[in-house]
Amino acid sequence: MDHGTGPLSPARRGLLRAAAAQPLVAGLALAGCAAFDYREPDAPQALALPPPIAPAPRLALVLGSGGPRGYAHIGVLRVLEDSGVVPDLVVGSSVGALIGAFWASGMSAAEIDRLSFEGGPLTVFDPSIFADRGWIHGRKLQDYVDRGVGGRRIEDLPRRLIVAATRRDDRTARYFASGRTGVAVRASGAMPGILSPVGIAGVEYEDGDTSVPVPVAAARAAGARFVIAVDITARETPPTASRSQRERDRQRRVRIEPEVAQADFVIHPDLDYQAGPWRSYFIDARQRGEIHARERLPALRHALARAAIAPEAGQPVATSG
Repeated sequence: MDHGTGPLSPARRGLLRAAAAQPLVAGLALAGCAAFDYREPDAPQALALPPPIAPAPRLALVLGSGGPRGYAHIGVLRVLEDSGVVPDLVVGSSVGALIGAFWASGMSAAEIDRLSFEGGPLTVFDPSIFADRGWIHGRKLQDYVDRGVGGRRIEDLPRRLIVAATRRDDRTARYFASGRTGVAVRASGAMPGILSPVGIAGVEYEDGDTSVPVPVAAARAAGARFVIAVDITARETPPTASRSQRERDRQRRVRIEPEVAQADFVIHPDLDYQAGPWRSYFIDARQRGEIHARERLPALRHALARAAIAPEAGQPVATSG
């Protein structure tokens, strides 16, 4: 899963590896390092852009990449639900695809929140020195998603879902709107050097963050009338950041800006730059996402009214934050 801060320092990367791998030291499975290539009949089909959906989505929610910052998405979802602003399409990249898949399966923000705090890193990560071009296989993440969505394919979920990933050979964005949900989300979160690349029918995919961190164009291609984009990248790079971090952040903004420019409304919480896999950070990110979304709610209500997008029946839009 992408981390959203630029490259991890060697010290932080070592701490993260040790924290994830320590329980396995005594009995690490020698799983081999063969490349993973999914070729079953329900393999996700990669698209350069999704085709128009019929009927056209009235309201699409685009959830961006950002690793641990993804908990902010849960806070945003909670505010939208409380306000009766319920999208009928979600498009996600990396951690946004993970949370988007659970939401598309019918879970509420509160249910996703509870699920996110169950278990620990080894619930979704399977570290191994034998992983292919990384140190986490990704099979546990795949199975975790498939269990969470009840084994349903993307096209069978009660809410429509599009998952963004990156085709590894040319670093171009590709989108999955059908097929096995866990495989698509696993591909979307396959961070280079950490999670092994995901082969699907002979083509390898990796983290959606490396091509399209906030995939608004996919929602537009699907025909969405109104698009809310949630950008969870850090707003500013601190002056203490390394040159490589600054360059990584600059390149990410270059990828993000043309996408968010196509959105009708952007939610961009102010999150700490130094993100990490700590419970305290998860809670803080979720709270900041919720606080910022509530602050932006009056402006969102106004934009929806101008576009003639009404709240979901029986759920009146909140009148204040």
